[in-house]
Amino acid sequence: MTFQEIINQEKPVLIDFFATWCGPCKMLAPVLQKVKTSLGDQVSIIKIDVDKNPKVAATHHVQGVPTLMLFKEGKLLWRQSGVVAPNQLEKVILQHV
Repeated sequence: MTFQEIINQEKPVLIDFFATWCGPCKMLAPVLQKVKTSLGDQVSIIKIDVDKNPKVAATHHVQGVPTLMLFKEGKLLWRQSGVVAPNQLEKVILQHV
């Protein structure tokens, strides 16, 4: 499945652009797990390693990691760099379910 096919889903798709060497990215992992547990099938959460996928990161102008992007039906709905609190992230996602 291509990146475009992933973000074209009817339900919200949260993309986590990360790097294995990134400290804040590691802090974000349990946040994403908590959100996934809470929201279940209402959202897809996809992690993209910027070192392994530099073209996708460049296409979406990812300058720093972690960068989170929320897509639905191919449209970028929300974007933020850095660690986000689980309740804030859930609130953003639920606005677009």
